[in-house]
Amino acid sequence: MKRILWTISSALALLGVAAALLVTLNLRGEEPLPATETLHSTPELVQRGEYLARVGNCMACHTMQGGAQFAGGRGIDTPFGVVHSSNLTPDKAHGIGNWTSAEFWRAMHHGRSKDGRLLYPAFPYTNYTQVTREDSDAIFAYLQSLPAVAESNRAHALRFPYSSQVALGVWRALFFTPGAPQSEPAQTAEYNRGAYLVNGLGHCTACHTPRNALGATTDAKAFTGGLIPVQNWYAPALNVATEAGVKEWKTEDVVALLKTGVAPHGSVLGPMAEVVFRSTQYLTDADASAMAVYLQALPQQVRKAPAAVVAPPSSAMARGGKVYEQHCAQCHGDQGQGESGAFPALTGNRAITLADPTNLVRVVLQGGYLPATAGNPYPHGMPPFQQFLSDEEVAAVTTFVRNSWGNQAPGVGTIEVYRARERRGL
Repeated sequence: MKRILWTISSALALLGVAAALLVTLNLRGEEPLPATETLHSTPELVQRGEYLARVGNCMACHTMQGGAQFAGGRGIDTPFGVVHSSNLTPDKAHGIGNWTSAEFWRAMHHGRSKDGRLLYPAFPYTNYTQVTREDSDAIFAYLQSLPAVAESNRAHALRFPYSSQVALGVWRALFFTPGAPQSEPAQTAEYNRGAYLVNGLGHCTACHTPRNALGATTDAKAFTGGLIPVQNWYAPALNVATEAGVKEWKTEDVVALLKTGVAPHGSVLGPMAEVVFRSTQYLTDADASAMAVYLQALPQQVRKAPAAVVAPPSSAMARGGKVYEQHCAQCHGDQGQGESGAFPALTGNRAITLADPTNLVRVVLQGGYLPATAGNPYPHGMPPFQQFLSDEEVAAVTTFVRNSWGNQAPGVGTIEVYRARERRGL
């Protein structure tokens, strides 16, 4: 009996130590909240906050389709279940009307809600932790200026144990440390501004960095590309010339891509089209240029050249060529040359020859739509072919464009098309 009691007491003691350690790790860098605080809001501060909220693309997640702006409720699918965004309007019962700027800063910087509850990293505080207090206060002032919306927050639908604060605390202890923007003295002010925007409010690494089995990213793999969980779009590497690296581009072309979605060397589709539509098109020229300068300065990675690509069967190329002639050539040209300002060229197009053909298959099935922006208000789009082409035809035509006019890449199998349809319920 004594041994049993000793074992139980030892286990409880260990649990107590672990709990204390977990709490300590999750309070790293936090300062006590002030007892009273008043934020002196001005029209200029609100205007600046509105701009910064656009840079952070806050409305995209915190607005449900057909709902009031910033009233929350949008379901964000994760591999662990659905996280619902919160109401950010100044409603006192359901929104942040009773919050202080210090409490809002704690959410941005430490990922902790007003009541002390740990927030799920679907809210990208792992990036927002680098946002300055001044910018956080400006965003808070803007949100407080919005009409209050009495929209109740929806409960998350996460599977156990991911639904528990204990599991979230362990995740944070392993993968999150509050940070701050770090200027590099050897770099220009423009570079440092770009680094701040890309790594903080822009949270570009949230998509363009691979995630481990627990949904965490690491600095060592930042910008190296990866499949966006659940959405199943491939976010190409921003530091690899054969994917989405822009080191060799003209800076003005990178700016054009961020602000209009179109540049001489490429255009945006899928999730990035929404980012341009809702966020980056509103960047000031100075901030867009700063982001471009930083992205061009990223240390480049050299991917190992793939083994010699096996030429696709002539039957697949013939079938794909026929599908291309019937459905694609009228826009993209007989030789894949495209039409400047309207339809992208397919020859030499690195988006076509990515090692992962997911995006190409998705575009053929679902269509491709550029964002409507001030600089490109009436973009051309590509219609979906999911209702017209079989899996075999989609596999054949994507194999054809990946291996014609000088392009060279592995062929696409029918199973890859089937999986793309299955994942998106097409």
